[in-house]
Amino acid sequence: MTELQIRRIPFEFDEQVPFQWNPANPDFGLMANAIGMLAIAFEKYIVAVTREVMPRLRDPEVAEEADAFLRQEAQHARAHRLHINALIKRYPGLRSTLDEAVADYDRLREREPVEFHVAYIAALEATFTPLFKMMLDNRRSLFTPGDARVASLFVWHFVEEIEHRSSALVIYHGLVDDPWFRTRVARRAFGHAVGVYRGIIEGFERHVPRRDRLVDTRRVMPRQIWLREMGARLPVAGRRVAAGRYPTPFQGVPMAQLAMTFVRLLRSQAPRHRPAEEPLPALAATWFDAYDRGTDMTRFEGAALKSAS
Repeated sequence: MTELQIRRIPFEFDEQVPFQWNPANPDFGLMANAIGMLAIAFEKYIVAVTREVMPRLRDPEVAEEADAFLRQEAQHARAHRLHINALIKRYPGLRSTLDEAVADYDRLREREPVEFHVAYIAALEATFTPLFKMMLDNRRSLFTPGDARVASLFVWHFVEEIEHRSSALVIYHGLVDDPWFRTRVARRAFGHAVGVYRGIIEGFERHVPRRDRLVDTRRVMPRQIWLREMGARLPVAGRRVAAGRYPTPFQGVPMAQLAMTFVRLLRSQAPRHRPAEEPLPALAATWFDAYDRGTDMTRFEGAALKSAS
């Protein structure tokens, strides 16, 4: 029997929510906005694929896990859509950016078999526990300075991704009797997801003024993120980066944590990977306890920032 809970957090966003919700770390704020838009497209894809797969799952417990998994993901997509729709009201051109991200996943579904799709989803989902653990373990530099509405949205999403960390692999193994197939699909899956992310960042460049972004969108392209993070930790280059107006997105994260995250990301694609054995962020248990106590989770994290003018 699945242990996943369906939590309907009453997030509210209007056009006054600032595009740059984390002015103390605008690279991370910009990247998170792109992740939020990507989440809408990716989780719509997850729901559609999982619904298609469910009649083929012979184990009732796997089918039950799949149902809870898709319902959690549907809640994430709904909440991120509230946030992104509020941004679209202020920057109408972002509608085309979101539509293209969704269409990209729709085209992927049309041209690949369902076995590919469950492998794609399992490959990406396997990375979320190490990646989001690193982010949640460093909440004070990544989330706490930001707008509470948006910071709380992302913390909720990332905590629940960790809660259902095994679900995508459970579904995959319920359909595909080949642990190596997911590993073979991984490179194509990440290439596609990075391409969608790039398109979203390019949309931000076209439709959101620099004064509202605070930073150049090129700073958060995947290759630039890693180059700048490495540069920030080198003796000479690091002093130059530190002297800049804004930090790199993960400048506050210790190098040892970044290195371990990278190792765990690689391990997540091994054929026998078991997400249930991954170390978890302490914040996850704190968040679940707060939710059970009836805390207002729409303001769980972050600060009360000024709305966009």
